[in-house]
Amino acid sequence: MNWTISNQLTMSRVLIIPIFILVFYIPDHLGYYLSSSLFALAAMTDWLDGYLARSRGEETPFGRFLDPVADKLLVASALVLLVSSHQAPAVLGIIIIGREITIGALREWLAQRSTVVHVSQIAKWKTAIQMLSIAALLLHVEILGISMHEVGFVLLWIAAALTLWSGYEYIRDAWPELMDQE
Repeated sequence: MNWTISNQLTMSRVLIIPIFILVFYIPDHLGYYLSSSLFALAAMTDWLDGYLARSRGEETPFGRFLDPVADKLLVASALVLLVSSHQAPAVLGIIIIGREITIGALREWLAQRSTVVHVSQIAKWKTAIQMLSIAALLLHVEILGISMHEVGFVLLWIAAALTLWSGYEYIRDAWPELMDQE
């Protein structure tokens, strides 16, 4: 395996999850600030590792595999924590995590059939808004009189809508392949 900087960043996203979970349980504002900061840092590596891999010509099969897995693990971990602490509605966590599992399985199945599925622009927006919403929900304080929880709550609803939309697009585009019985 080629252990590129982008692959190292992707792996760091997986390795930071246990630390993120521990920090989430630190009481009051310190826990809010630390968990939100760790999540935001991990989320930024998602953009950075992809940028570095493309700009340096270091895209690898391992990176293509691990990057979406790392994203799903990070988001699912954060959503489970937020739902279990009553900071986010369970229905939104189910929508987002359910879509990620479904589309991840669909992408894997299509890859086995040698069908390439590209990430849509809606899916990129979904990811960005999802990351922002989770970071704001984790922050759970007021900044300049603005409730980060309220901001995160609204953004999470938008992210859930984009999640459903992008999931529909993936299934619509894969439909001919799904209906092919060969």
